[in-house]
Amino acid sequence: MKRVLLVVWLIIIFNSVFSQTLTPRQLFPGLFEAVQLSGIFPDNKTFVDATPMRNPNSIMKDYVIMSNKPGFDLKQFVIANFIIPGTRNGGFKSDISAGIRKHIDTLWSVLYRKPDSVAQFSSLIQLPAGFVVPGGRFREMYYWDSYFTMLGLQESHKTEILQNMVTDFAYLIDKYGFIPNGMRTYYLTRSQPPFFSMMLDLLASNKGNKILIKYQPELLKEYSFWMRGAKDLAIGEVNRNAVRMPGGEVLNRYWDESDKPREESFKQDIGIAKKSQQKPEELYRNIRAAAESGWDFSSRWFSDPNDLGTIQTTDIIPIDLNCLIYHLELSIARSYQLQGDMYDYNVYLSKANSRKKAILKYCWSEKDGWFMDYNWKLKHISPVKTLAGVFPLEFNISDKKQAAKITSGLRSNFLKPGGLVTTLSKTGQQWDSPNAWAPLQYIAIDGLNKYHYRFLAGSIAENWISTNTRVFEQTGKLMEKYNVIDTKAKAGGGEYALQDGFGWTNGVLLNLMDRYPSPLHIKFEQ
Repeated sequence: MKRVLLVVWLIIIFNSVFSQTLTPRQLFPGLFEAVQLSGIFPDNKTFVDATPMRNPNSIMKDYVIMSNKPGFDLKQFVIANFIIPGTRNGGFKSDISAGIRKHIDTLWSVLYRKPDSVAQFSSLIQLPAGFVVPGGRFREMYYWDSYFTMLGLQESHKTEILQNMVTDFAYLIDKYGFIPNGMRTYYLTRSQPPFFSMMLDLLASNKGNKILIKYQPELLKEYSFWMRGAKDLAIGEVNRNAVRMPGGEVLNRYWDESDKPREESFKQDIGIAKKSQQKPEELYRNIRAAAESGWDFSSRWFSDPNDLGTIQTTDIIPIDLNCLIYHLELSIARSYQLQGDMYDYNVYLSKANSRKKAILKYCWSEKDGWFMDYNWKLKHISPVKTLAGVFPLEFNISDKKQAAKITSGLRSNFLKPGGLVTTLSKTGQQWDSPNAWAPLQYIAIDGLNKYHYRFLAGSIAENWISTNTRVFEQTGKLMEKYNVIDTKAKAGGGEYALQDGFGWTNGVLLNLMDRYPSPLHIKFEQ
């Protein structure tokens, strides 16, 4: 007992100094594991989002004493010491008769959050300006979600909110050196697909190219985050997010600084580890890296498409990630060009051109007629064909012949009655068939338009708008994801129930409805 009390007192000293960035597991060792493994909350995210009612040190002292007494009720202890989160928009009821546009316009205010003061020991990260959250269990701002939400904010002429969210992301880069996955302390070990430079493009379309100059320091810091350790890598070596390829090029992968179970999915991760042949620390790193990708989870990352325990995310060079970093390099180059600094402009333009050549070299499969991920350990293209293969269209990396093959593949394999399916494999994972997601529909449609495949782009948009509209008219809700094969069925898979709200669905839908007014009459020549 004396040893336990000593540990508690050491925690007290540690917590008093570092409480603002400590995660729930670090603040409540022992109590955290007991709650997350007990199942008293069906969703592991509930407890890590709960707010302590008093100093964690006092809660831990009481827990050590009370948990050793007969009849101790863990759930009652938690309820007595924590504010359990709910959905702030839980009381919101949509008016189907008012139409889907009115619904989205109302949702902006429902999902908007003011930069209120964050309780001292909350897992929330304090932000300086207002923002829009996705909705449902996602009570905080998320990185890549926000770009697609911003597409709708722009259509709604809510430039001030768009600017505020860019301000928040710049603040995070300046404070932490990167943008976390989401605005919680337990996300501070990883980022998400780097859309910050794309956000600046959106803002610049309203405020001019001076935006690129203003946020140049943050662009450079984000680039440094993704390229950490790249300079000194030998061929075949890796360091965090950077990989030195067989030809000497540097490309990027997803990575997480932690090799522990995710706090927000603690029980699930431990359960997977018990069945996996991987060492637990390797498995957890791969799971976390997939969470950084946003595709958590998909057979895209598995060596056995039906076994999550074979996840190998850190072995994969993702096509979409490297397209996004290519855009980041071009944005930095442009920011120097606007300042008249042609030397640094050429430095970053050269980096971008080198990356483009490497993407074409390692990620284009002539046999499949598709852009694929690359397994740097096995030194060959990944066998899994996914909708991430459209990213080179969005960033003008593909040549015309490649674009034609991608277009053919979209028509014959990915296009379904409700939109574009995410992969061609039905595995039960949420980022696989039959599910479809708003961000990937947008990237595909926008990319196809850049190569003048307007008819196919319009057909995809029509299917997607119809799917969203039909579900809204039936339920009054816009969903996180959709089943696009059996359009009468709900999307499934994943570690949590189907969420409604939903930030990026709202944003993409509004953008597409404005681009393709109803009724659609698409008669473009290919």
